[in-house]
Amino acid sequence: MIYDCIVLGAGPAGILASISAAKDGKKVLLLEKMPQIALKLKATGGGKCNLTNTLSQDEFCEKFGKNGRFIKDSLNELSRDELLSFFASIGVETIARDGFRIFPINHSSSIIIDSLLNELKRLEVSVKTSVNIENIERMEDKFVLSSKYEVFRSFNLVLATGGLGYPTLGASGDGYKFASSFGHKITNTHPAMMPLFTKEKNFAACKADTIAKAILKVDIKKYKNLKLSGDLIFTKEGLRGPVILDFAREITPILAKFDEVPLLINFLKGKNEDEIYKHLKDEISKNPTDTILQNLETLLASSVSNEILNICEIDVNLRFKQIVGIKREKLIKTLAWTPFTIVGHDGFRQAMITRGGVSLKEIDSKTMQSKIVNGLYFCGELVDIDGPCGGYNLQWSFSSGFLAGKLKD
Repeated sequence: MIYDCIVLGAGPAGILASISAAKDGKKVLLLEKMPQIALKLKATGGGKCNLTNTLSQDEFCEKFGKNGRFIKDSLNELSRDELLSFFASIGVETIARDGFRIFPINHSSSIIIDSLLNELKRLEVSVKTSVNIENIERMEDKFVLSSKYEVFRSFNLVLATGGLGYPTLGASGDGYKFASSFGHKITNTHPAMMPLFTKEKNFAACKADTIAKAILKVDIKKYKNLKLSGDLIFTKEGLRGPVILDFAREITPILAKFDEVPLLINFLKGKNEDEIYKHLKDEISKNPTDTILQNLETLLASSVSNEILNICEIDVNLRFKQIVGIKREKLIKTLAWTPFTIVGHDGFRQAMITRGGVSLKEIDSKTMQSKIVNGLYFCGELVDIDGPCGGYNLQWSFSSGFLAGKLKD
């Protein structure tokens, strides 16, 4: 059998590409190397599946930085509202309880996958799992895909194999190999959206305390504009939390160049040295017998306050006026910007997304077709696009897959 379209990779991008092509009357084969489809989608957001968010299209695109312009054509083909309408049409109701992140109403990815499977079946898409494609060739006007046991042929090929994150869920980088074999350039790939390890381990005792609206910045002159705010959590090995998952996208490429990346973190919602000093003086005037630890506990959790004082080598039982001048200055500076040193991460093992991929210069954003090989399309995480936490990457995968599946020339 010769198919109109073969889609390689049954994640969110590949599934939507298959549905899109089938809706246009194409004979479609969806191939997946794992025993089930959408395993990574099932694990997304702790199994809750943050599909997209409530931002306007322009604001949404801005979050992708310099690559934001590239994704507009995909969003024009399948916008957020159209995506939600599609899910409603296949039985998935959605909700944004926090006014921003949009989830299935029961907060479970299982209903998403079951509904997509039913839609693939309704559209008569052939789905084959546990198929490991080892080689792809272009023969005349067809693509020939070979596994150990089978050969598949198609006039069009959509590569939707994803990146390198979470290899236990099927990520292997096969798509990069296949894209390269057709002459496509692969930009440097880095793990992103995962916890980071720090040289400093003294905050491990603060694991129970979340820092709301912490501000992080890179303490390297060349990268001084890299700054982000969000909730932060301490771990035994370093740092995690939404702001860390997002900032890891910026940190891992820098860490690949340097052995260490110095960070400065403000735990006090942006309070500067003058504001911190004034706050402490006000507290002291109200409670003159309080210790410095008690003063700091009006700003930070007790465990974090303890560690700040340890960094500054200040006895927690002293009162503020008993601290020598030079240590007072150090304390105020450290409260304003606490230094950390990023020294590593878990690699792709726990990376939710991959930074880098198939170069955008060689893909037509209006069709997601290769500029090098006619009939070859790319979508989702395989290409050099990644966004922050909050439904950005799933919306991109769904929209780019839907556009690729249109098989537009």
